[in-house]
Amino acid sequence: MRDLAAIETRIQELAQAAEAASAAAELLALGEEILEHWVAARGETPTRERREGFRLLALHRQGARGEPSFNACRETCRELVYHHNLITMEPSHPEARRRLVMASLVATHLLLFVAGKMEVAGLGEFCCSSKPLHAAAG
Repeated sequence: MRDLAAIETRIQELAQAAEAASAAAELLALGEEILEHWVAARGETPTRERREGFRLLALHRQGARGEPSFNACRETCRELVYHHNLITMEPSHPEARRRLVMASLVATHLLLFVAGKMEVAGLGEFCCSSKPLHAAAG
């Protein structure tokens, strides 16, 4: 499993990818890898199951079990799935490039949430804009 910094770098690279559909599929896989970090940090084995057809959603469900504040990233996970679907269902759509950039921003948001959650106990209610996270960065 790559570290979160390597995942962040790859997300940034994918935002500029020439082939939107394969980049979207990789962004979804990176989202899964991000959640695997969270689940593993809790001492659990990441699930291979799917929820609504997506492993990302099953990993989110696993990660939120016993940690209600982790539900703050549920819609971020769903939005990443949404952008993945938009891009892969219509890869030649005139908005494919914009959708790919948006998907990469959503994946970055998920990464920041999980990294912050792992760093600061109780982070989740305020997402990645949490004051303690910004204070540590400054």
